[in-house]
Amino acid sequence: MIYSIASFCPPSMKAIFIVFSVSLLLGCGAESVGTAATVAKLQADQAEKAKQTTDQFKVQLDNATKAAERNVRQTEEAAKN
Repeated sequence: MIYSIASFCPPSMKAIFIVFSVSLLLGCGAESVGTAATVAKLQADQAEKAKQTTDQFKVQLDNATKAAERNVRQTEEAAKN
């Protein structure tokens, strides 16, 4: 004959066991949510840093293009004279 713990426990102990089990499961869910929130925050930070890097690169590229254009103009003017 197979016995379970539930057959030996009074109803109040069963209720405590159920509440304890449910609270453990909810704790695991909360940890998963916390981990997901942390990962999302890190990814948002990485995306922001990537955007800043892209913006800096565009500014540097624009400055380099303007400098090259100035050099071409100066060279052309020097060739005319």
